[in-house]
Amino acid sequence: MFTQEERARLRSKFLDYAAGDPCISGAAITGSAAADREDRWSDIDLAFGVNDPAEIPNVLCEWTDRMYRDQSALHHFDVRFETWIYRVFLLSSTLQVDLAFVPAANFRALAPTFRLAYGRANEPQHTPPPTLTEMIGFSWLYAVHGRSCMARQNLWQAEYMISGVRDHALAIACIRHGLPAKQGRGMDLLPRAVVAPFEDSFVQKLDIAELSRAFRTVVRGLLGEIRCVDEELAGQLQGALTGLTDAIE
Repeated sequence: MFTQEERARLRSKFLDYAAGDPCISGAAITGSAAADREDRWSDIDLAFGVNDPAEIPNVLCEWTDRMYRDQSALHHFDVRFETWIYRVFLLSSTLQVDLAFVPAANFRALAPTFRLAYGRANEPQHTPPPTLTEMIGFSWLYAVHGRSCMARQNLWQAEYMISGVRDHALAIACIRHGLPAKQGRGMDLLPRAVVAPFEDSFVQKLDIAELSRAFRTVVRGLLGEIRCVDEELAGQLQGALTGLTDAIE
């Protein structure tokens, strides 16, 4: 397990590497460290602008070689967003290191958690958070598929869909409470009264009776959340969503 001191030293070392690389136009600390919210379990998040977009594959290769050679990386994978490539590493210490590379023309803050370490960055262009319309749509979509999975006796997939309804319903709650709605980041900050209707929505075992019970619970919770933000829409959806739970009796 890594220590906070080891993490800080490693982050400084990466920034020093980048400062000596003529391909890099600028570097930024991102994630929790940029907002002074690091804790014992936080990972390293850094972003780098690359002067010549054609050099990004070479820069990625050089950094990847360094991570395996010098930092005992065990594995990595890429996440892509527009022109950004996030190369995510797992070190043997269990430290996660996220290194983002983007053409210099697009190197900018995509969120408030961006602190320029050196070089230059363009004007911020924050990625918009998920909308209520999007979260409500995904929540009923998961509910529809949850009913179908149970009807088909696809028990594992049904559990996945029930969890999806709950996750999106709680994302709706996060949005209406002004909390982060992505990746469950705001869920633990929700008031007790908001999460209470969902506490019995976890599937305890994989059989139709238990899945049906959890499904009814999570659909009730979802309708309650939709009612909080759009009572008319909740009324429009209630018959259909309640009908989904009746169809599996």
